[in-house]
Amino acid sequence: MTRSVNIDRLAEILRAAAKAEIMPRFRNLSDADIREKTSATDLVTEADEAAERFIARECGALAPGALFVGEESVAANTGLLDQLDGVDLAIVVDPIDGTANFAAGLPLFAVMAAVVAKGETVGGIIYDPLGDDFMLAEKGAGAVRKTPSGETQPLSVAKPVALADAVGCVSATHFPADEKAALLPRLGAVKIVGNYRCAGHEYRLLASGGTHFSLYAKLMPWDHLAGCLLVAEAGGHVAKADGSSYTPRDRDGSLIAACDPGLWRDVRNGLLPV
Repeated sequence: MTRSVNIDRLAEILRAAAKAEIMPRFRNLSDADIREKTSATDLVTEADEAAERFIARECGALAPGALFVGEESVAANTGLLDQLDGVDLAIVVDPIDGTANFAAGLPLFAVMAAVVAKGETVGGIIYDPLGDDFMLAEKGAGAVRKTPSGETQPLSVAKPVALADAVGCVSATHFPADEKAALLPRLGAVKIVGNYRCAGHEYRLLASGGTHFSLYAKLMPWDHLAGCLLVAEAGGHVAKADGSSYTPRDRDGSLIAACDPGLWRDVRNGLLPV
């Protein structure tokens, strides 16, 4: 039980929403079902909105009185983010992380939820609708992968390596123009750099040892709360680029998640402007 929210029940809500509202629409969207929000790469689909309505309704029964903060709800009411900063209990949801992939028919998207209690992330879930499995974490209790059969396997980040040997995910899109211009040439210092346009799967890879670090800007809570808790509970190190802790109140700046503090420092010093 995570501060009055049953994390396993919350995970099943995400799964039910995916089966009812997301997967039937995958590769079945019409042009009218896909809309731009702020740009051609920032999309919302009928599946995002339907899945969020489903999850919100079920969360209302699961945790009466908890604030529900969904990505699409905030698009309609930005004041929800201000409420998140001071509320005792909240559930933060991204109904489809990787919407652009989903809309393009690419099978790389996730459903994410985090539980926030008094300003602290205490639970996190990233569900893969294609693999039908979860990665879950509770504050202080470690992180696990839960298989479709219900078995759990502990998660652990990769062993530390030098930056030149590291495999990482870098999302340069939202960095300020001058920082982006400085960042891109420095990526040659890394062995392999990827960007899956889906933070959920990037965090899953990091928490399970498939990559060594991830680097982001634009710190919206539905994109990062669950994944950062997963990585931390799997033994990794997560902090903003200035060294401060990442919290649900953070919206700006850049964020580094890494398999250990040493690689975190190497990413900070080797890739980001001083």
